[in-house]
Amino acid sequence: MGRCSKPIMGILLLCCFCLASISEAEYLKYKDPKQPINVRVKDLLKRMTLEEKVGQMTQIERNVATPDVIKKYFIGSVLSTGGSVPAPNASAEAWIQLVNGLQKGALSTRVGIPMIYGIDAVHGHNNVYKATVFPHNVGLGVSRDPVLIKKIGAATALEVRATGIPYTFAPCIAVCRDPRWGRCYESYSEDPDIVRKMTEIITGLQGDIPANSTKGFPFIAGKTKIAACAKHYVGDGGSAKGINENNTEISWKGLLSIHMPGYLAAVDKGVASIMISLSSLNGKKMHANYDLITGFLKNKLRFEGFVLSDWLGIDKITSPMHANYSYSVQAGISAGIDMIMVPYNYTEFVDTLTYLVKNNIIPISRIDDAVTRILRVKFILGLFDNPLADHSLANQIGRKEHRELAREAVRKSLVLLKNGKSAGKPLLPLSKKASKILVAGSHAQNLGYQCGGWTIQWQGVGGNNLTVGTTILNAVKQTVDPSTQVVYKENPSTNFVKSHKFAYAIVAVGEHPYAESEGDSSNLTIADPGPSTINNVCGSIKCVVVLITGRPVVIQPYLRKIDALVAAWLPGTEGQGVADLLFGDYGFSGKLARTWFKRVDQLPMNVGDKHYDPLFPFGFGLTTEPTKY
Repeated sequence: MGRCSKPIMGILLLCCFCLASISEAEYLKYKDPKQPINVRVKDLLKRMTLEEKVGQMTQIERNVATPDVIKKYFIGSVLSTGGSVPAPNASAEAWIQLVNGLQKGALSTRVGIPMIYGIDAVHGHNNVYKATVFPHNVGLGVSRDPVLIKKIGAATALEVRATGIPYTFAPCIAVCRDPRWGRCYESYSEDPDIVRKMTEIITGLQGDIPANSTKGFPFIAGKTKIAACAKHYVGDGGSAKGINENNTEISWKGLLSIHMPGYLAAVDKGVASIMISLSSLNGKKMHANYDLITGFLKNKLRFEGFVLSDWLGIDKITSPMHANYSYSVQAGISAGIDMIMVPYNYTEFVDTLTYLVKNNIIPISRIDDAVTRILRVKFILGLFDNPLADHSLANQIGRKEHRELAREAVRKSLVLLKNGKSAGKPLLPLSKKASKILVAGSHAQNLGYQCGGWTIQWQGVGGNNLTVGTTILNAVKQTVDPSTQVVYKENPSTNFVKSHKFAYAIVAVGEHPYAESEGDSSNLTIADPGPSTINNVCGSIKCVVVLITGRPVVIQPYLRKIDALVAAWLPGTEGQGVADLLFGDYGFSGKLARTWFKRVDQLPMNVGDKHYDPLFPFGFGLTTEPTKY
């Protein structure tokens, strides 16, 4: 064999050098899971075009999202609003197919940034058929049990992950100060300390933040956890006259003491994102409030997750809505909002924001800050390393352990407001062995009413075909002795009640489902025919009234006729928890986390007010001991 000539050797050396250079050039730090997150974020950010950055700041609704749209506009996030599903009664696999299909569109872009899919899993994975629906927050606040709340967060995270979704717009940590507000059931309490304690749901959703974590730095513990979103920053629960998206008038001291504590706790727990309120604060739209979003939340509290707008929040900066969109985009982005829930007209948002940056109206530094925060959360979530959904979790939807947890939550959320017309003659616990009992009321055999708003549909839906669960009537039938005859009549006449020899009656009445502005109420009455049902039944025989409501309602006019009164709030799918207490398998322990007014003209009225004169005060709740059968 002859030796290589010098020219050939030179060519070989040159080739080796070129190959090494190509290999080095192809090393992308942002794709290396061994690199620190901030290094990966910085490396990716410097490779991105303006169009790719603007795309990351854009969140669109599932109805307008396709793989091609995501690829063309580099869309960073997709959401399902209430009732926005792949198909009626969609399975976990159908959800996974939807999410993965859209994700593949994102991964096919030039730099392959995964999109993040978000959903309103606000009391369990409430959009999904057969999912466990937990009590709404208004009930959970009664428990004052952060350990229970954390378990609910963990169960919810598993069921959300079961559908391939890694992000929820929860928890709502509003401090509802007026029950006329249609979102009051999304609030744990009128008391900021209870709301602060209930932020423990964040550690259930995301995982326990490590002891050595940097303050404000988001943390998500792995594939069974999801990114949380504390909302609605800040002051939404103080909206004047309980009108949704109205103005909150309050001093700085009042804001810090009432509406801010939950956010301090959420940031300390490493919450991944915070959603801005559609309400105003002292006349200024929160979506345009630079001082509170950038000045306080980002700079003072050192929050390093991303800030999300609410639905059409940018459009609503002006009145009328969308009157000056260019100004609205400039105001919202400049205030510090990082991701915009558009949700439909994404081309207008993309074009407008791109124009504002190219013309130096919004500095590129503001865009880079927003995208840095979004990418940071995506890396922490593990989306870059495991972008597609894990099919092995699909069996977590509505699992038995989660339903048992929800049943426990129901038991701990009920408040016994009255027990007997005289102190020495309690009605509860009820006898399981009565010969014949009456169950009445529009809410006794209606799973949809029991679950309330934000269940399968945005506004909720009545009836028993929406999902799987146990109604109060069925729970009663499963609890009493087999020899007991249970008669159900939704709205019986007085003659009907008197013509049967009922030992007692259970009357379940309350509000019909609603969400947001649709629930704003100036009268807070029980829905018809509830009042007549109470009068007809409770005026004839011993009765316990179970109120299914999202807040305190007018009950004083009927109170004298009622033997026992239970506030069951919106208990969700596990109605068996109501029967557990009525029949003494467990004792009542819940204490009001809201003041129960006498008359609507007293509102707003909260514990500590000078004019405090409630029907049932904050913290009130009778107790019972379990019955040994």
